[in-house]
Amino acid sequence: MADAERRKRGVEMLNKVYAGDVVVPPEGNVFIDTMLEQVFAEVWSRDVLSMRDRRILLLGIIAEKGEVATFGIQVKAALKNGELTPEEIREFMLMIAQYAGYPRAAALVGVIEAQIAEVEKEKAAG
Repeated sequence: MADAERRKRGVEMLNKVYAGDVVVPPEGNVFIDTMLEQVFAEVWSRDVLSMRDRRILLLGIIAEKGEVATFGIQVKAALKNGELTPEEIREFMLMIAQYAGYPRAAALVGVIEAQIAEVEKEKAAG
């Protein structure tokens, strides 16, 4: 597949993964272009795992690494895409606390609640 085609497919998948909330930078940034062509066009688009399965795996990895901002972006996308419910995401904190530690999980609780509230507000606004 030509790079332009891979990038286009990557942009389409990125928009799907993030429910249209992430702005795609213009072409020409080697890091972004490579990410779009590899992570989104090739990995996220595979059909062996569902989008929900990939999201759960990613949430666990990001939580363990303590990437609070990225975790919030993923939570919001999971909620907007209907992949996970607020109750399921809250339940993650029990597992994350046990395996990644309470301080790491505690840092994510506020992020989760803020994203749940934001998605509910967006839905109410129409």
